[in-house]
Amino acid sequence: MTMTDQSPISRPIPSSADVVVVGAGPTGAAAAAHAASRGLDVLLLDAQTFPRDKTCGDGLTPRAIAELERLGLADPVLARTRNRGLKLHGFGGSITAPWPKGSFPAAGSAVPRTVFDAMVADHAVACGATFLDGCPVTSVERGPGRAVAAVSVRLGDGTAQRVACRWLLVADGVRSPVGKQLGRTWHRDSVFGVAARSYCTTTCEEEWIHSHLELRDEDGAVQPGYGWIFPLGEGRVNLGCGALATSARPAKVNVKKLLHHYAGQVRDEWGLGEPESVTSALLPMGGAVSHVAGPNWALLGDAAALVNPLNGEGIDYGMESARLAVDLICAVAGDPDGLAHSWPALLREHYGEAFSLARRLASGLTMPWLLPAGGPVTLGAPWGNAVMGAAARLMGNLITPEDRDLTARMWRTAGKASLALDTREPWS
Repeated sequence: MTMTDQSPISRPIPSSADVVVVGAGPTGAAAAAHAASRGLDVLLLDAQTFPRDKTCGDGLTPRAIAELERLGLADPVLARTRNRGLKLHGFGGSITAPWPKGSFPAAGSAVPRTVFDAMVADHAVACGATFLDGCPVTSVERGPGRAVAAVSVRLGDGTAQRVACRWLLVADGVRSPVGKQLGRTWHRDSVFGVAARSYCTTTCEEEWIHSHLELRDEDGAVQPGYGWIFPLGEGRVNLGCGALATSARPAKVNVKKLLHHYAGQVRDEWGLGEPESVTSALLPMGGAVSHVAGPNWALLGDAAALVNPLNGEGIDYGMESARLAVDLICAVAGDPDGLAHSWPALLREHYGEAFSLARRLASGLTMPWLLPAGGPVTLGAPWGNAVMGAAARLMGNLITPEDRDLTARMWRTAGKASLALDTREPWS
């Protein structure tokens, strides 16, 4: 029996823990696994009862597979389904971009979140963490300074339990109710995503992720976003679409309606059934949040807007941030400042340049004229393979500081310039 088969009330409720992790998605569960593997006493909490759904494209990039390798979970994930790269369509052209060989595995996957999240949470339990689902954190008790002394947890029977903690890692998603209690602010003047997701049956067996960059609504207007199809195996796909927006240029489209229209456009090619389990969500991106850490607490993953504005992907960054946060906890133990300044600084070091540039580019895409003008001279042009091949690498989050090729050097140079122009740093 896995931990997801057990009643939350049947498991012991600790009164304290070295590390309390709020949110048992891939980010939180990975953090719990890493912390427990380091010998720390870990309590992992989630407000919902597992297995539970999550609005997501379900895609796992090679960068995510690399994090799963560190956890020992890559093989069972890739055994479910494996993809070879991206196929990009639109503006009269189609380009196939295999996952490049290099810093990351040359394979991706896609697993429904009801399954994937339980796999990672089960692994955290196997590493020694205690997991309680259906137990939301209702309040945070502050200690000296901006530190956290304890959290209050509502148990399955309605009673409350105080849990003292040395460290608090918050991975409770895009809305981050615990993050808000700690002062997290989402800056909507920066670009954010509006997305809808569904599941469809298919008669098509495919080893490639498909992205349609020419996403048109029922009136034929090009939307600032893209449609996606992630093969899940066993005759099913995750089909969805997303649009970019800012507070100054809000998305003027109903994404659920757009999803159904998009499904109709690709139905014959993919042998699709009707979209099921349609959900939608807003998505902070590119580090467009502030107040992400205190002396003994930090926001991770979606709660810290660790989402690439060019593709809406966040699982890989979230799991990566989980590992980095646990490493930092062990490094700063005994430092009175703790995570308060070191965590935002680490995020800026690892992601600041790339996210700044991605935010700037994505914000440009919200201008209604840009995609119709730029699409035909990139994707549909003779040089489209070279241009979009590099773009696919960026969309796959596959550039690291160690890469020295031309694309990587140009990306980093542009990122430095973009960051220098920002009036507000990421995670400020």
